[in-house]
Amino acid sequence: MTENAQGAVDYSTKIPNNVRLNDDQRVLKALEQWHPGYIDWWMTMGPEGFQTSDVYLRTAISIDPKGWAKFDYVKMPEYRWGILLAPQDENRLVNFGAHKGEKAWQEVPGEYRAMLRRLVVIQGDTEPASVEQQRHLGKTAPSLYDMRNLFQVNVEEGRHLWAMVYLLHKYFGRDGREEADGLLQRRSGDEDKPRMLGAFNEATPDWLSFFMFTFFTDRDGKMQLESLAQSGFDPLSRTCRFMLTEEAHHMFVGETGVGRAIERTCEAMKAAGIEDPYDINRIRTLGVVDLPTLQKKANLHFSLSLDLFGSEVSTNAANFYNSGLKGRFNETRIDDDHLLTSATYPVLKFVDGAIRIIDEPALTAINMRLRDDYVKDCQGGVSRWNRIIDKAGIKFQLTLPSVAFNRAIGEFRNVHASPEGQQLSDGEWAARKDEWLPSKDDGAFIESLMKPCWDPGKYAGWISSPKVGIDNKPGDFEYVKIAVS
Repeated sequence: MTENAQGAVDYSTKIPNNVRLNDDQRVLKALEQWHPGYIDWWMTMGPEGFQTSDVYLRTAISIDPKGWAKFDYVKMPEYRWGILLAPQDENRLVNFGAHKGEKAWQEVPGEYRAMLRRLVVIQGDTEPASVEQQRHLGKTAPSLYDMRNLFQVNVEEGRHLWAMVYLLHKYFGRDGREEADGLLQRRSGDEDKPRMLGAFNEATPDWLSFFMFTFFTDRDGKMQLESLAQSGFDPLSRTCRFMLTEEAHHMFVGETGVGRAIERTCEAMKAAGIEDPYDINRIRTLGVVDLPTLQKKANLHFSLSLDLFGSEVSTNAANFYNSGLKGRFNETRIDDDHLLTSATYPVLKFVDGAIRIIDEPALTAINMRLRDDYVKDCQGGVSRWNRIIDKAGIKFQLTLPSVAFNRAIGEFRNVHASPEGQQLSDGEWAARKDEWLPSKDDGAFIESLMKPCWDPGKYAGWISSPKVGIDNKPGDFEYVKIAVS
């Protein structure tokens, strides 16, 4: 089989692919040897309690944008994970950095081997981490529709891991094989072998956390994948471009999940004649999540996700860019020289006890620019949530907190700030943080709502039904056929 224009997937091997694995027996054999360890990881750390259930999942049969997915029932351990890359453009060039204008690389440049391997490993490590974080959620799914969406996200994160592992095996020799093994050995939240990035070691204890994670943290994933899709290393670019088609569904799950929780809360408030969104105790007796608590959850997940962008000013980011390994969001649409040797970019910094805007060299401010793009993207979704609240006639607006709020990495890691960006003393922060972040009581209340609702077409009382079913299925469609043990 060739990498044809239609992007068909070859299912003749154990590893579905569109990269002619049959022609590369060394890599095929290595991936087949890695496969049992992956399945062992999936059975141990994947969705708990549903491995024998039939789930209505989409599986890639082509990378053609008009029809790359097929829907059918499949047991998750039998899902056809594999290697899918976007079509190759033989005329593609490096579009930024010191190598701008050169033909895109099909092999790893020797001088950038270590940097490129690190980029692949970090991206690869996030994929199994999120599966591990979400492995218990199926047991409290608010509907079969939501359960199915969770499992779709999970299997696609698993496939994204395969994509990164293919690059490691194909292009990085023994070091790559060892790194690929390491991706199955680390565990989210493990004290001895944690995942590499902090947000991927946090617990995802409830469905509201899952929806916030897929809205905020998977959106960071989108920004990172978009940046890596600009890479001068063409196999990485092609890998990330296809992954982005799946990432869009993950963010859809998050945005609509939170939106449906908001809608249900507003409906319940109106039905009960409650106009004050801060009448929290009364609202909670209705069995819905009050809007101020939704704001706290957004504050938490937004701030955790901001840390994934690293330091605002970073020589590593500058080196990645200058080397042509990782670009900016929508790099080719930016109207500048794509070299940045003399350009500046405004950076928020903490100077003399105040948050100020300081012009920094644009090369070292790459992370800041990407984070700014992320914040704008998040704001679009928050604005759509607010339209739901406005339509219900309730006087409340969700907001994104200051980028200085609740930070562990970057300029504001040692700063206590309110969501409005006001600097606080240690004592003030300790006294007021439960106003802005979920408290133990908030967590206990949300947990009390997490009762499974598995009847086809039925939904838990804290969340509304979706406007349209997956694959245009009717409202009572049985998205998951739960196996009875």
